Amino acid sequence: MGAGFHRLRVSEVTAETVDAVSLTLRVPPELAPRYAYRPGQFLTLRIPTADGSALARCYSLSSSPHPVNPGADLTVTVKRVAEGRGSNWLCDHVEVGVELDTMPPAGTFTPRSLDADLLLVAAGSGITPVMSILRAALAAGSGRLVLLYANRDERSVIFADELRELAAAYPARLVVLHWLESLQGLPGRAALAALAAPHAEREVFLCGPAPFMDAMTHALRDLGVPRKRLHIERFVSLTEDPFAALADASVAAAGSVESPAESSDGSPAEDSAEDSGEMDSSVEVRLDGEHHTFRWPAGTVLLDLLRDRGLDAPFSCREGACSACACRVTAGEVKMRRNEVLDQTDLDEGYVLACQALPITESVSVSYDE
Repeated sequence: MGAGFHRLRVSEVTAETVDAVSLTLRVPPELAPRYAYRPGQFLTLRIPTADGSALARCYSLSSSPHPVNPGADLTVTVKRVAEGRGSNWLCDHVEVGVELDTMPPAGTFTPRSLDADLLLVAAGSGITPVMSILRAALAAGSGRLVLLYANRDERSVIFADELRELAAAYPARLVVLHWLESLQGLPGRAALAALAAPHAEREVFLCGPAPFMDAMTHALRDLGVPRKRLHIERFVSLTEDPFAALADASVAAAGSVESPAESSDGSPAEDSAEDSGEMDSSVEVRLDGEHHTFRWPAGTVLLDLLRDRGLDAPFSCREGACSACACRVTAGEVKMRRNEVLDQTDLDEGYVLACQALPITESVSVSYDE
């Protein structure tokens, strides 16, 4: 299957609600290191289409890497979306024994410490990565958790039974606050602020539909919550198939490096390096515990450089929309052509998207291991 993705067998299918399923994927022992993950991360799945082609979609992991060993079976939870080709196929066609092409876990929506007190906020299927964090924190941490979870009605609450059981099992550490539109109407900015106010000093993890996240973000701003304590998970549908790109790369001649005057799709770059501040650079890369140093031509994005040099640098969308390729700049500076997912806290800590990163200093150091 190549170094970038692997075929995993579905070992369990769980109906969570009438329109949401959890798919558990069996990770063989030899792939355990590559599929070790942090709570809140996601998988990219390859989904076949009726015309024989494929599309790629990112789905958050709802399972926890704790207390089991890293690399053990992992679970994604998928909610059916109207006209959603990926979610409908997964909900309708996947059964135990089906094999799915997957990329290893990725993403930055994960707490620095499982011992911290957290405010977890979700709406609808946004509960998926939040549930991963909640499960992990209760199993392996000591912090107190408040979950604010909004849904249309009681039937649409994913993980309803488990949340009830966890709240009963950890009464001193977990409080679950439900908001049901059928009873309370749409959650507005003022109402959300009132619910969040007693917990506004905590780190906040937020995931859900865009209107809900916008309302919650404004509510937290009204409470004076600094942006650095707010972590937001967003996904943008991928327009390209990264699995096809990996398959093409596996048979391409090794050592070819893009012309510095061309963008990653071979078309002329929008700005010349001279006009945009880009310059030829050298880059030191730490990946999988090893150090590498390369010349980094102006106009070549970091991901393309590394993969052309034979490094198995992670990626998914190549569009700046999923954070699978995120790495941390530890010295020097880069600029990004596009960024749909990293928030200001991530940027302040030096995280960038390798598929969008271009050099603007004479030397740069990046790490995938931090």
